Amino acid sequence: MTDMTSNVVTETHAKKRNGERTEFMVYFAIIFVATLPLACLTWALAAIKSRSFTDKGPMARAWTQARIITPMIFNA
Repeated sequence: MTDMTSNVVTETHAKKRNGERTEFMVYFAIIFVATLPLACLTWALAAIKSRSFTDKGPMARAWTQARIITPMIFNA
């Protein structure tokens, strides 16, 4: 016999989860925009130093930083 009551998702839980996701995306966007100028600068300096544009671009660098920083805020 299967216990179907243990994995029931209530409407309140679903709304809370959507709200948390929206909040996460807002923080992610703010952090992404904030890290973009520094990512551009570090990318340009690295490109000048190595004389190569094959490294990750500034958008990828900023995206990576936002992916690292945002979960740290939500886990604190």
